[in-house]
Amino acid sequence: MRVDHDLTGAITVRRPVSADRVMWITPDRVFYVGLLGVPATRNFGAISLYVALESPVSISVDGGEWQTGNVAVVQPYTSHRVACDARHIAVIHVEPESVDCASLPALLQQTSGLVACDDFRARVQKFHGDLIRNGRQADAPMFDFDELVFGQRLRARSVDPRIARVLDRIRRDPSSQALAQDCAEQVHLSFSRFLHLFKSEVGVSFRSFRTWKRARSLLHYVVDQSTTLTDVALGAGYPDS
Repeated sequence: MRVDHDLTGAITVRRPVSADRVMWITPDRVFYVGLLGVPATRNFGAISLYVALESPVSISVDGGEWQTGNVAVVQPYTSHRVACDARHIAVIHVEPESVDCASLPALLQQTSGLVACDDFRARVQKFHGDLIRNGRQADAPMFDFDELVFGQRLRARSVDPRIARVLDRIRRDPSSQALAQDCAEQVHLSFSRFLHLFKSEVGVSFRSFRTWKRARSLLHYVVDQSTTLTDVALGAGYPDS
């Protein structure tokens, strides 16, 4: 199943070669079921959840020992490796600047590693099955990511309006070459003040944030088999593949 969205969060669902594979992308969330790939080192700018659909998942955080279980959480910008014997695994991303971290469900506030949360695993398994069987219902306005995946609406983060303008700019055009200086001028802040305020409000440096958003934008290409690596790289703002 292929899922596309526009900047308003509208959802379109398309079915791929394998009917049980899913990628649902919104501006601030990702729900993916499919191949995990080799256990290479990963480092995402989102709160990441790995959920076993069949066989347990194994995770190593920051080069530590491997742990095996059914649900793992990884906090943003944390290096980790994941492995699973099953063909498919569920992966969920929540963009941290979009939520009030202090009011998140306990699951999303856990230290990176395995968590005991069988109820959440069951919810994800059920949601995956429902999405496969009733994919076309995803076009309905009431199709809400948080309520379906987490059972509740996650509270939005309150961000300084000046930084919110910059976040919106990057969200709308993640492949943009806009520099921090440009963004500082846009919101009438000095360069140093902008960098300090951005990190204070978002929790990560402007450079790291922009790099992650550019990489995240590649997800829109992964199910398009007609797109070459060069097309993907250029479309995301990279100089080459």
